Amino acid sequence: MRSKFAFFLISLLSGLLFGVGLAISKMINPEKVLNFLDIFGTWDASLILVMASGLLISAAGVYWVKRRGNAINADLQLPTKTEIDGRLVTGSALFGIGWGLAGYCPGPVVASLAYGNTEAMLFVPVMIIGFYLGEQIEKRWL
Repeated sequence: MRSKFAFFLISLLSGLLFGVGLAISKMINPEKVLNFLDIFGTWDASLILVMASGLLISAAGVYWVKRRGNAINADLQLPTKTEIDGRLVTGSALFGIGWGLAGYCPGPVVASLAYGNTEAMLFVPVMIIGFYLGEQIEKRWL
């Protein structure tokens, strides 16, 4: 029971740190994200630095846990699948299309809720419905 609480606490603190990082880097602003995607217009490359920073920190954490184990003895479940299949391509395409149209992805939109962002308040329920519908489609047809 103690390790479940520790896992919950570390997860909560990690999520809060992630949200603060998104806010500081202004990645919760959909205009900033859309400017990153507008290569031939008002291109803003700062998102590359945010993504690279996140990848470096994540890679260091995974490396640490693989070599030394984690501090709370919780199971670390790393992906084992390595092939690219239709589900991956379809999911990636849908994510990218949604991100390009709205300028939001799940992390930043949840962080935007802390600011009382009206767009985010409308987006999150629709996103949750989309998650549910995607799960139902996957169960029935994939």
